[in-house]
Amino acid sequence: MAVVTFRDETATGKALEEFTLPDLPERISARELVRLRVREEVARYNAAPSHHFRGLVRPNDAEAELNGYRMRTTRRLDWEKQADAAEAAFTRNGFLLLIGDRQIENLDLEIDLTVDPVVSFVKLVPLVGG
Repeated sequence: MAVVTFRDETATGKALEEFTLPDLPERISARELVRLRVREEVARYNAAPSHHFRGLVRPNDAEAELNGYRMRTTRRLDWEKQADAAEAAFTRNGFLLLIGDRQIENLDLEIDLTVDPVVSFVKLVPLVGG
C-alpha cells in the first residue's frame, strides 16, 4: 500500500494546501487519483459543513475567495458531481496534474505511487462543480 500527498500549487510551484492519504493501492489511474482527491475533500467538508470550502472544484452557488470558495448556504456536497466536474475541467485544461515532476495529460494513465507519491494540482481557471 502507498501513502500519497495531494498538493495544490500555484503556477510558480508554491504549495498552497496539502493533505496525505495512507493505504492507497500502489498502482492507480490518474482518473482514480483525481476522483479520490475530490471524494476526500468533500467528505471532510461534509463532516463539518461551513460557509467555506477548500477544494479542487468550486461548488455551484459558491463564490471564489482567495483560499477557497464561500458557500452561500451550508449544505452537503455530492462528491460524485464534484468529481465529474473535476474530470471535465481536466479535459478543458482547467488544472494541471503533476505526478512527481511530470505532467499527466491522460486520465487513463496508470501511476506507480511507490515511485511518485506526490500528486500536485495547479489550478489555471476557476472550476465549477456540484
